[in-house]
Amino acid sequence: MKRKSITYYVSSVRGNDKNDGLTQETPFRTLHQIMETELGAGDRILLERGSVFENQYLHIRSRGEKENVIEIASYGEGNLPCICANGTGIWYQDYGTQLDSPAHVYRGNVSSAILLYDAEYIWIHDLEITNKDTITRDEMYSAPHKMDRTGVAVIAQNRGTLHEITLQNLLIHDVNGNVYNKHMNNGGIYMTALKPQNEEQTGIARYDGVTVEDCCVWNVSRWGIAVGYTYQHARFAGAELQEEWFRKYGHENIILRNNYVKNAGGDAITPMYALRPLVEHNTSDSCAAEMNDRIYCHPEDRMGKVAAAIWPWKCKDALFRFNEAVDTRLNQDGMAYDADSGDGTIYEYNYSRQNEGGCVMFCLEEAIHNTFRKNISYDDLGGILSPSGNPDASVSENQFYIRKGVPLLRKNMCDGEITLKNNTITVLKE
Repeated sequence: MKRKSITYYVSSVRGNDKNDGLTQETPFRTLHQIMETELGAGDRILLERGSVFENQYLHIRSRGEKENVIEIASYGEGNLPCICANGTGIWYQDYGTQLDSPAHVYRGNVSSAILLYDAEYIWIHDLEITNKDTITRDEMYSAPHKMDRTGVAVIAQNRGTLHEITLQNLLIHDVNGNVYNKHMNNGGIYMTALKPQNEEQTGIARYDGVTVEDCCVWNVSRWGIAVGYTYQHARFAGAELQEEWFRKYGHENIILRNNYVKNAGGDAITPMYALRPLVEHNTSDSCAAEMNDRIYCHPEDRMGKVAAAIWPWKCKDALFRFNEAVDTRLNQDGMAYDADSGDGTIYEYNYSRQNEGGCVMFCLEEAIHNTFRKNISYDDLGGILSPSGNPDASVSENQFYIRKGVPLLRKNMCDGEITLKNNTITVLKE
């Protein structure tokens, strides 16, 4: 007999943990009660609007079903319910292997307001999330060993391929994480795949079906939205990337759509190790906000100050369209867009404005078969195009509006091969 789904209600305003949580009149008071409950397919967790869950978090390890997802959302009227972790919800992240650079941290404690650990067929929407550093007072903000913090962290590890994880209409802000740790679950939304305890038994940890849409993310360290660095990174070495590698070791059916990221400490939006990810109708505003010597000032053995707005890492046939990137702060990169170490990236119908590192970079020899077409760059700075060591960048049918004195090719990043065709260049009046 099929299990009947259950709806649980939680209210910080009128709830009581002695209640059964099964009706709007008898809600739980704290999120702790939910984590003490074994969730099943089709169950719903509804938080009352107007509720503020201070020093609380929600960590979920349950699985729904394709036609019976687990839903975490809100009910009632008023402001979205807010989960304010404040440095609580600490768990230990360990990739189980070193990353592609010895300078990248691959294990350590992470504080996450929401953690989905080996969860799948789950839909989270209409919540507000913060994770300020108000509890751990002894951390120096710019220290390299500052604890990593996440608004929403998603982990694949011991259940093979995870399916249909949807994050929608979330307000995520003031996540005071670690600006140095690029690949820990650190920032607004970050998804990773960790080495399984027994890979032969569980299969390779990966994602098939991730949608992040209509989310607003601001004032976060380090990343805005990232999906999803993997312990299998060594499988993707080299320039030519084979489709079968992604179907076995990487991620599929990744959609990042209609999100707004502002004041991310580092990068805004990045799909990683994904086959044909779709990134569309997103906005990055003033990212790389902490990539400067005033804040990024105690790196020790961490990597340099490198960040861009909207870009892929080790993806095949990634499509970026109808995105906007403005006011990216200058660092070693600082561009709106970056075709980085991927195969077949397409940027089309995107807009950029006043990005201090320029419009787009084609990054080094492992970024191949990439196309930048029918985009508009308005008053980008520093040098519009950066074919940095790239073998075959194609730039066509774009409109470049360039301030007098700003070069088309960025100085010291123009040593690659680039084909320019049917572009329009307009010099802006002073």
